[in-house]
Amino acid sequence: MPPLSTLPVFAAASLALLVIPGPSVMYIVARSSVQGPRAGMVSVLGVHAGSLIHVVAAAVGLSAVVMASSVVFTAVKALGGVYLIVVGIRTILGSRAAKATAAPPPPKPLQRLFLDGFLVNLLNPKVALFFLAFLPQFVSREHGAIWSQTLVLGLLYIAIGFCSDGVYAYLGGHAGRWVARVRAGRTRPSRIGKYAEGGILIGLGVTALLVPHRRITTAPAP
Repeated sequence: MPPLSTLPVFAAASLALLVIPGPSVMYIVARSSVQGPRAGMVSVLGVHAGSLIHVVAAAVGLSAVVMASSVVFTAVKALGGVYLIVVGIRTILGSRAAKATAAPPPPKPLQRLFLDGFLVNLLNPKVALFFLAFLPQFVSREHGAIWSQTLVLGLLYIAIGFCSDGVYAYLGGHAGRWVARVRAGRTRPSRIGKYAEGGILIGLGVTALLVPHRRITTAPAP
């Protein structure tokens, strides 16, 4: 168990990092603005299911292997970036097809939203970098096993992230509804939202591909 005195500091630092819009936040907002708060919350669940995998990986040292190996890191980065770009292109093409048939694009099933959110965060090397470069500052060998402290701090990070991302999903969903009410009709705003969503996803994919590799060495867990 990490020292209790460090938990408020870790929580405040994690919140400061989480509220800054990044790939996960932009993904959640894009989904919720098109399909509403419920879709946004399902995306949040998927994103933090991916975070949970990173927490467990960090606790057992798998993330250290990824960050220490340029080949593995590049492979993960490429998979994540290409996946986001493909999803973005498919979103835009689906919107164009709907425009040709004068019908709004169908909403994505909740299972697909969860899976997309899961993969977006799972294949994001920046999350592994966070757990290796930032979280270890709050871990001490004097307070027990490193893996258990990492697990506790990681779960705290997920809890904070679920709350902050949930707010983004709520605001994004209601903002999308407001835009739909203001603009005349519902087909055009839906297409605009899909173009925006696809553009954001493509941008996130390109950004993921450009993340530089930083070799990090960590002490082995006891």
